[in-house]
Amino acid sequence: MSTEQTAQSPRPAAGSQPRDGSGTGELAVDGGTSAATMRRDVVVGAGLLAAAANIIMQLARPGVGYGVVESNVDDGNVYKRPFKRGRTTLTYLAVAMLGTDEERRAYRRAVNKQHAQVRSDASSPVEYNAFDPELQLWVAACLYKGFEDIYVAYLGDLPADKLDDIYRSAAPLGTTLQVREDMWPESRAAFEEYWQRNLAKVHIDDTVRDYLHGIATASFFPKPLHLLLRRFNLFVTTGFLPEEFRDQMRLTWTPRQQRRFDAMNRMLGRVIRALPLPLRAFPYNAYLWDVRRRLRTGKPLV
Repeated sequence: MSTEQTAQSPRPAAGSQPRDGSGTGELAVDGGTSAATMRRDVVVGAGLLAAAANIIMQLARPGVGYGVVESNVDDGNVYKRPFKRGRTTLTYLAVAMLGTDEERRAYRRAVNKQHAQVRSDASSPVEYNAFDPELQLWVAACLYKGFEDIYVAYLGDLPADKLDDIYRSAAPLGTTLQVREDMWPESRAAFEEYWQRNLAKVHIDDTVRDYLHGIATASFFPKPLHLLLRRFNLFVTTGFLPEEFRDQMRLTWTPRQQRRFDAMNRMLGRVIRALPLPLRAFPYNAYLWDVRRRLRTGKPLV
């Protein structure tokens, strides 16, 4: 595995294309629609309901799972500092999807300081390094899958003629850190091939499963909040998990539960479709405001 930060390398022949005018320095796509606009349009704050399911998907790769379980970075430990961990993770998503290139570079520097402490040692059952771009690509792929699945669940299918552009616009989910641009699969079809191929590398053992079950049942929250949320959080987490990950977690799911889950999503979808974009994107836009305030005042980002 890589032990050094990997420099990002842009795809060739991109510089001759028109810029999008958004201030992010990105290229225009789809006849002039900016990549920043495409990312903004697929951000749905209600997707936080699927947060635990997405974490399970990410940590289902042993290198990612043990990197988190064995990490000695207490600031990033959801069981020790759940609210700070939530803020830093959601801020990363906000910056990657809604921020500028400058903001992404600043957040990368802050995250790198934390990631420098996360690497396997002789006692670790698997080898891992938080700077490994292949593991970061898996995490970014899970994040993209989460954004896409939530959009489909609440807003309907993504436009077929724009799917590749929307998918490519989401590359900062990985390239904000050590994933090189040429590592991000070129098209949505190529991404699907990558996804199916990497499902074979998914394995959740007892150690990681116990850790993730606590996340699925909101055990990291103070006890009153945990008791209030545990059953609902386990229900929505199991519902949002693809079958492969559900099986790895040994979670049961019945047709009756699926009907309840579908009914909940239909109801939420009606509400979300009626919301203006700023409310639809909340709380991601609030976290973006917060990171801009932190940059302006010199406060720590993570």
